[in-house]
Amino acid sequence: MNLSLTQRLSLVFSVLLLACCGASAWLQIRSSDLHEKEVIQSLSRDLASHIARNPALSDDGGDGTRKDAMRQIFGQLMVVNPSVEVYLLDQNGHIEGDDAPAGHLKRMQVDVRPVRQFIAGDPLPILGDDPRSVDGRKVFSAALLPHAGSDASRPPEYLYVVLQGEAHDELAARVAASSVLRTTLWSMAVVALLGLVAGLMAFGLITRPLRRLTDAMRQFDANGEPGAQPAMPNVTATRATRVAAPHSRDEIATLESTFAQMAERIGQQWRELTRQDQERRELVANISHDLRTPLTSLHGYLETLSMKSDSLSDAERKRYLAIALAQSVKVGRLAQSLFELARLEHGNVQLALEDFSLVDLLQDVFQKFELSAEARHIALRAGIAPRLPNVTADLGMIERVLTNLLDNAIRHTPDHGAVDVDLAVRDGKVSVTVSDTGPGMSEEVRARLFQRAFTSGGAHRGGLGLLIVQRMLQLHDSQIRLVEREWAGTTFCFELHPAGSVQKGGRTVASIQ
Repeated sequence: MNLSLTQRLSLVFSVLLLACCGASAWLQIRSSDLHEKEVIQSLSRDLASHIARNPALSDDGGDGTRKDAMRQIFGQLMVVNPSVEVYLLDQNGHIEGDDAPAGHLKRMQVDVRPVRQFIAGDPLPILGDDPRSVDGRKVFSAALLPHAGSDASRPPEYLYVVLQGEAHDELAARVAASSVLRTTLWSMAVVALLGLVAGLMAFGLITRPLRRLTDAMRQFDANGEPGAQPAMPNVTATRATRVAAPHSRDEIATLESTFAQMAERIGQQWRELTRQDQERRELVANISHDLRTPLTSLHGYLETLSMKSDSLSDAERKRYLAIALAQSVKVGRLAQSLFELARLEHGNVQLALEDFSLVDLLQDVFQKFELSAEARHIALRAGIAPRLPNVTADLGMIERVLTNLLDNAIRHTPDHGAVDVDLAVRDGKVSVTVSDTGPGMSEEVRARLFQRAFTSGGAHRGGLGLLIVQRMLQLHDSQIRLVEREWAGTTFCFELHPAGSVQKGGRTVASIQ
């Protein structure tokens, strides 16, 4: 059956309620019946003893006078109290005397063990065999029948009085069909119906948050669109904080709040994946654009050399080859940058940590750009704090970081400008600040500076160089930051750990996502 959780719970509750009502009714009737039997047997406990004191039952003058006397006495007792039936039993339980109508006795022997338990005073109620039923058992009263004179040596006999005889059963059957019993049963049915209705309403209220959560899960959109998220009316920020507490006992509310948080997180991750996918597309487009220009130029000059090699002078041939080589170097550098970025992002990188002087490394990097800076009259200036400690880092990576930052700064600094590199100690770390006197960056470029490469006005200010710098510094537990300054130009800053604060040696760093 394709039933909902509420329907299944309601069905199970209905079955259990009806079973409990039936069991309760049976137990109540059973308890009432046992109580009635105990009361009747307690009230009539000495009835058989009083009857046994009659001299006519103990004397046997022969010729059947004793049996006639017994029938007369039994008949009188049953007239006075129609519900009792009196029997005379021998020591083995065989019926020796009775006043039952012909054909009413179903068995001529009863079990004497309950009789002996009754005479011994065992707790009531005690049920004995009913001579007028094949397997019925009823409460009774019993007593030893005394023998007088010469009969004292005879085996013992028992006076056996059934307290709820056939007349009692017939009356009880009529009462069972009366309006009193029907009223009782109808009352129990009404109570069961009210309990069922109350239970169904309670289940509806209890499972309402589950139904709301189910609807929210069905409406959930993994795309994380702002208007497509499921409505969770009862999960406010305050409640979500309260539900998330370890002392909360409302499992459904906890589940609801957890799902809301999960949905929000999945939405954020999906939007982040969408953004990254868009950035990859832009990266491919921009790299294609960057590669197309030098490759086209390289192909054009090589084609010219191939087709006009005989008509070109040596000077023209050398100039074309120089241009082709320059374009080839440009393509190689771009390919190397792409490979390096892919290795930093998706491969395990082995850091070779060592202690070295950042001042000496900066001088070596300055020497790389000395000629190009002099050609454009750009001043390379270094501000070094006194007693600057050595740093612990990967020498090759930090050299690449400084190289990329200086190359970027020189390319965007106009002629007769300046590039400053300041080394200082701040908050227990060695701070490196690279500044230039260029035109600065627009707000659009600032917002996407450390994202994947993009084209802005024909210049890759947020290109592969800065992206590689960011990844390398992340491997050193550091971050590259753009420092806001009042004057024109661009300033980047990052920190490195001083020597002795980091364990040296190679360590593998997982890929950065």
